[in-house]
Amino acid sequence: MRVLGIETSCDETGVAIYDDEMGLLSHELYSQVKLHADYGGVVPELASRDHVRKLVPLIQKALLDAHTSAGQIDGVAFTQGPGLVGALLVGSSVGRSLAYAWGVPAVGVHHMEGHLLAPMLDDPAPEFPFVALLVSGGHTMLVRVEGIGRYETLGESVDDAAGEAFDKTAKLLGLDYPGGPLLARLAESGEAGRFVFPRPMTDRPGLDFSFSGLKTFAANTIRDQGQDQQTRADIARAFQQAVVDTLVIKCRRALEQTGLKRLVIAGGVSANTSLREALAQLMKKSGGQVFYPRLEFCTDNGAMIAYAGLQRLKAGQHEALSAKARPRWPLESLVPV
Repeated sequence: MRVLGIETSCDETGVAIYDDEMGLLSHELYSQVKLHADYGGVVPELASRDHVRKLVPLIQKALLDAHTSAGQIDGVAFTQGPGLVGALLVGSSVGRSLAYAWGVPAVGVHHMEGHLLAPMLDDPAPEFPFVALLVSGGHTMLVRVEGIGRYETLGESVDDAAGEAFDKTAKLLGLDYPGGPLLARLAESGEAGRFVFPRPMTDRPGLDFSFSGLKTFAANTIRDQGQDQQTRADIARAFQQAVVDTLVIKCRRALEQTGLKRLVIAGGVSANTSLREALAQLMKKSGGQVFYPRLEFCTDNGAMIAYAGLQRLKAGQHEALSAKARPRWPLESLVPV
């Protein structure tokens, strides 16, 4: 089976073609970072309009690069939610329309299921069951994964997601949007130990997260300590270390609670080098394994949607002609495959 995957949940337009025998045939991605940079964050209406402009040309290029004609596509997968409703409507409308025109089934994919399965695009792929840490600008959650569609949320953020806290703190430090990667780069020149930030919600049982207070702590430190370059770097390092330590502590608890030895990390923040190194050390000490998507598949992309959609299409799932966007969509509500 050969599937066209479409991702338009936020500010990146992703298109890919995945074949269940040949693997990933093409992968196209357009980022709207420059479009939203002047506003310091994503403007939903601008994001939707840019998806309209870029999506069809990207689909044409993906087909060309994959040496695939419309007649060779067996199904279309599109991100149905969660995300910005206008952006989701662009992908779902185009995806469902193409499927109807080509006479093939279409399926809506849960955005976070796409991230969760992104490590499956590489070899070796993690075997079920495992614990997944989904960590991005919009989500921070720990999930027990027994199989595709068989998910149990163990913990999640009660306020800001980790990626959101990264971006907001970066803005306080005077960094451009998106600030998360820039903060990580600034932290590389920071002095360890000059500032010590709290590790939120680690002094109590449970697996939920909270990063809003950590961002406020950073804001107060920046206000009190000034803005010379070294101080900014030291604050960035202290903030990043606090986030990493918090995520590691919660992952260790989740693994101990479930008794599992495999950990999957996915989402935009999974590209953070410090986090990868810390989790690699955690799993080495515990005798377990950790799996990541390759860097290009950490952020939103069409390849993960094509892969996840293929699994559901092969199971016989498909959308009606009236498929709608689902800006809010609990992961645990998905049907098992």
